[in-house]
Amino acid sequence: MKRLKLFIPLLVFVLLAGFLYRALYQDPRTLPSALLDKPFPAFSLPSLGENQQTLDASLLKGDVTLVNVWATWCPSCHVEHPFLLKLAQQMGVRIVGINYKDDTQQAKQWLVKLGNPYQATVVDETGDLGIELGVYGAPETYIVDQQGIIRYKHIGVVDERVWQESLLPIVKQLQAKGDPS
Repeated sequence: MKRLKLFIPLLVFVLLAGFLYRALYQDPRTLPSALLDKPFPAFSLPSLGENQQTLDASLLKGDVTLVNVWATWCPSCHVEHPFLLKLAQQMGVRIVGINYKDDTQQAKQWLVKLGNPYQATVVDETGDLGIELGVYGAPETYIVDQQGIIRYKHIGVVDERVWQESLLPIVKQLQAKGDPS
């Protein structure tokens, strides 16, 4: 029994080393989401638009949609914004924004000044929708299918490489599934 107790520290060390080794080789942008393959969380929040209408999750049904979590205080959001404009204006990608824990007036000014890639923007001033989505910070982008089901989550800037390698293949696959022809 005494000899067995001598091996306990070694066993603990091996277990910890195994966890650390595994963590070193994981991509931090591929954090798993508990919401994958589940409906987008229900919400009823104001629009960032001039009419101040209330938006809900029905906004995300009908077409494959990129849902982009952004804020004016987010430096990475400034980096990805021109590419989102390109996706929306030149490629016709449907993007819905979630303005996350931000000043509404600054967000409106930003979209006027830099252009608006969003078909609609939801104001999540308190961050409650972000909490339900499991948002770690901005920017984060979700791919939502035609039925409002979350199919993919990307953490970080969406740029040409991310679009071509990660997002576009999923969007094309989902569009093909939803196309009745």
